[in-house]
Amino acid sequence: MSVKNRERRLRTAEAVTETAKPANQIKWLGLIGLGILSFAIVFGVTRYFRSTPAGMVLIPGGEYLMGTEGETAHKNEQPAHRVRISAFLMDEHEVTNTQFREFVEATKYVTTAEKPPDWEELKQQLPPGTPKPPAEMLVAGSMVFIPTKERVPTNNAALWWKWTPGACWNHPEGPESNLNGRDDHPVVHVSWYDATEYAKWAGKRLPTEAEWEYASRGGKASEIFNWGNKGLTDTDGTKANVWQGHFPNENTKVDGWERTAPVKSYPPNGFGLYDMAGNAWEWCSDWYRADAYTKSRSNSIMDNPKGPTESLDPNEPYSPKRVIRGGSFLCHVSYCESYRNAARRGNSPDTGMSHVGFRCVKDVAK
Repeated sequence: MSVKNRERRLRTAEAVTETAKPANQIKWLGLIGLGILSFAIVFGVTRYFRSTPAGMVLIPGGEYLMGTEGETAHKNEQPAHRVRISAFLMDEHEVTNTQFREFVEATKYVTTAEKPPDWEELKQQLPPGTPKPPAEMLVAGSMVFIPTKERVPTNNAALWWKWTPGACWNHPEGPESNLNGRDDHPVVHVSWYDATEYAKWAGKRLPTEAEWEYASRGGKASEIFNWGNKGLTDTDGTKANVWQGHFPNENTKVDGWERTAPVKSYPPNGFGLYDMAGNAWEWCSDWYRADAYTKSRSNSIMDNPKGPTESLDPNEPYSPKRVIRGGSFLCHVSYCESYRNAARRGNSPDTGMSHVGFRCVKDVAK
């Protein structure tokens, strides 16, 4: 081989080597970057599962429009206003009878419904001059739903609610009833005070009303229900445990349930939460005011609102109330379509009922 040919090949080899250097550097940088990304993913997933207790769901922080826009008969849901919520953890389903039993057995707790009402406290929630009820009414008990035998006007709830001595969380229809076959149903007949005490025992708390609605929407900011905008019919028993038929006398039980259903019987919402619509109303931490949204009107975003400092329901001005959300098995479009995301109501914190339960939340560890 001539000297010129050798020099030519040497120069070619050197050129190829120099060209390969950047490619090799890119290759190694790519591998290093991929390794870092893989570690970050594994670390993030591991941290997520370590920080998310069993039975809870991480709700990511975000902003949403709280309340109802446009025309509505439910003025307590207006005006709609922007709210910013920090990330938090929420029970994936309502607290069950089994879970509440564990609390009672561990603490020997006695629920509000298992204690006789105190007339001195009770009369403060009633109009002045209200006569004292007979002694047989001032006994331990709770409000039980009793379907009517015929069609009745739906503007008088006293026609289907009955104060029932002996009714409580483990005797939901009265002293002769029990929880057989209902261990995985939501606990009911719990007062706001009962729910608060359970939450403390579990190392959790009740959700604020703003947290509850944000979680219920499941990332679908503007939709009416947590499954979309299409309402329920009497032939649709696939989305939530609500009333089918004519309320309050005829329940066709298309969904298979006369009262509460086992938790997780219906599909979860976009955040993986079950029964945010129907089954049982859920206590929130806030005081209830019918005009709460009007009083909080603001052009700026509200950060993690905790609700008003006092309660006011014009229909029952003497009775302080806490917020309940989500609707129940008694809701029907003709009477109470309160399984809507924005629906809100108040209930006396010392009152347990057949259709009121709760779930808990927990702050994300920082």
